[in-house]
Amino acid sequence: MKQLLHCMMQVQNLVTVLLTLGFLHLSISGRLAADQFLTIFSVVIAFYFGSQSQKNQSV
Repeated sequence: MKQLLHCMMQVQNLVTVLLTLGFLHLSISGRLAADQFLTIFSVVIAFYFGSQSQKNQSV
């Protein structure tokens, strides 16, 4: 069970980084407006740090 949870956390970190890079690319290339980028990025970062905080509290 711990190994599965550890793998899921690694996948979550990877997805967060990839989403950040993807949205950054779209924003720089002009395909995504700044307000859209800010909204999406805020949700992703809040989810990431929220789950990290929850993980730290459960340990």
